[in-house]
Amino acid sequence: MTVWEAIVLGAVQGLTEFLPISSSAHLIVVPWLLGWEEPGLAFDAALHLGTLSAVLVYFWREIVGMVRAVPRAISRPALLLRDPVPGSGREAGPRDADARLALLIVVGTIPGLIAGLVGQRAIEAFYHPGGVTPARAIVAVAVATMLLGALLMFAQRTAALQRRISHLTWNDAVTIGLAQATALIPGVSRSGATITAGLFQGFGRVDATRFSFLLGVPIIAAAGAKGLLDVVGGGMTRDELGVFAVGIVASAVAGFFAIWSLLRLLQRTGLTGFVVYRFVFGIGLLVLVASGFR
Repeated sequence: MTVWEAIVLGAVQGLTEFLPISSSAHLIVVPWLLGWEEPGLAFDAALHLGTLSAVLVYFWREIVGMVRAVPRAISRPALLLRDPVPGSGREAGPRDADARLALLIVVGTIPGLIAGLVGQRAIEAFYHPGGVTPARAIVAVAVATMLLGALLMFAQRTAALQRRISHLTWNDAVTIGLAQATALIPGVSRSGATITAGLFQGFGRVDATRFSFLLGVPIIAAAGAKGLLDVVGGGMTRDELGVFAVGIVASAVAGFFAIWSLLRLLQRTGLTGFVVYRFVFGIGLLVLVASGFR
């Protein structure tokens, strides 16, 4: 892999991890379109270190608050996880809000961790060398991309868009966590699935997106740690490690820009542009495969 390829793929990972268009799909499609060799699962996973750093930097206040609240969360989890009832005095106070959010993120992360342990290898075997033909993998990506696009469009049209993060219940966390678990399938998109689930639960676009990003921290950290272990244990040369480092930096910069841009965009408009992109992207891939592009 060249430095240029690492920069391009790192930027692609950073942008598509947080925009609701699927990073795993684009990391499969971009090398296929450009005729590059697949970078390998270790590189894909290592890029998560870049996107992790982006979300940690952007949400550092919230994350520091949750870390500090861990002792309170551990001391009374059942009390903090009680569903808030507006006007009843059961809302989490300012001191407990961080502890409650930390617990809900733990609850929401569990489905994704289980899905990763059970299904990650099967997914990797299907989409990467040794699995189905590249053309069939691209078709599967295209179909998943358009299906999630249709769900996102329906959610936008039907969502109440009234609830805020402070209204989250443990049921919301489980539902959005289950949606996150489906992101193992390239084309679904972790952020796309969780934002869509948040909208169906009645959350506003910005609040659904902020929770999506915070919920992704443990999963992204786990993927990045796995990639780092694979890289360190792979006996790579200094030049190869340098290429990986360049990709991670590109991923971090692009990821921060994606978070910043998306949250500001959602304050003014909706997610229709991403729905359109998903359908154009999916249909374009099907046309390329049908034409015998590769």
